[in-house]
Amino acid sequence: MTARAGMTPGRTLLFAVAGGAAVGNLYWAQPLLDDIASSLGTSTAVAGLLVTLTQVGYALGILLVVPLGDVLDRRRLVPGVLVASAAALVFAAVAPSFGVLLVALALVGLTTVAGQLLIPLAGDLADPAARGRVVGTIASGVLTGILVSRTVSGFVADVWGWRSIYVVAAVAALVFAVLLRRVIPELDRRERVPYPTLIASVFRAVAAHRSVRVTLVISATVFAVFTMFWTALTFLLSAAPFGYSTTAIGLVGLAGLAGAVAAQRVGRLHDRGLSVPVTGAALVLVLVSLVIAGTGAHSIVVVLVAVVLLDVGVQATNVLNQTRLFAIDPAARSRLNTAFVTGNFVGGAIGSAVTSVLWNAGGWTAVTVGGAVLIGFALTVWAVHRRRGLVVTAPR
Repeated sequence: MTARAGMTPGRTLLFAVAGGAAVGNLYWAQPLLDDIASSLGTSTAVAGLLVTLTQVGYALGILLVVPLGDVLDRRRLVPGVLVASAAALVFAAVAPSFGVLLVALALVGLTTVAGQLLIPLAGDLADPAARGRVVGTIASGVLTGILVSRTVSGFVADVWGWRSIYVVAAVAALVFAVLLRRVIPELDRRERVPYPTLIASVFRAVAAHRSVRVTLVISATVFAVFTMFWTALTFLLSAAPFGYSTTAIGLVGLAGLAGAVAAQRVGRLHDRGLSVPVTGAALVLVLVSLVIAGTGAHSIVVVLVAVVLLDVGVQATNVLNQTRLFAIDPAARSRLNTAFVTGNFVGGAIGSAVTSVLWNAGGWTAVTVGGAVLIGFALTVWAVHRRRGLVVTAPR
């Protein structure tokens, strides 16, 4: 099977669902921290380390595992990663103590990178004329997994206890491992590269292309704003005049599913050669959403409108940036994806740190103004580089 004939609608759907299920592993614990803390005899504050360690493990997995997609047989690598993830999830399900659970969830994070292997693989398999649509569909699946994971986790835990979600996730990982082993086509052999050289080449791939560097700056800045907004939104909705419970705040987050729909559709605009101008329009939409959010600190309707607009703008930017990167160097798509996700992770970490400072200084208004300033910076970078620095000239 040739690469260009590889992404059928059924395979695209499977990649999207499998990627969403995999990334959900990062978020199962978030709504369960109270239950886990009570069960294992620790405080909720200390239990928060579970989320941190899972994210640290994920960052390491992105850096150390995802680049292997450029040199190893993905037909074996992706199912192998899913089997390893299933083992880590079972380890979490049976963890007898908090310390053991910390180790288990760090391993879950390290091995839950299947989605970030599937996206560049889809870029390889897709016809160039449909690459944006295919990548957008799979990215929407990953985003949907992030958004619904907390709701699914809470529901399963309410019925069968917090350990059960890790058993369910392990079974799902094994099922997807079997399906993907059957569905991923035979691929051409790839050049063998020593592992240290492979990891170093991630940085060389970034250094070699100005368009990569410009795209990473814009993407990391937008992701910092995305993290700032959602972190501060929890503060806003849990305080007066809203006073929402954790469950209610989670339901507000489901409004962000509009972003998943946008991610699925916006890739088609890349296929039509509109990636750069639509990126600018998406950045403006994020800016507008922050202005609306800043005026609606006491209205849930205004907040929901802002949530939808922000998520559409952020996810549109995300998919367009990622798809442009895949067009730059086909032989290094997994490594470029590593740089992309790592840059977003760094941006998100900075956004989280800045949020606390801004919230203490001026509450919701300070956060939305700070986010608007950052989007203004991203728009400036886009405007300066839109004619050359963001235009892909490499073979697609």
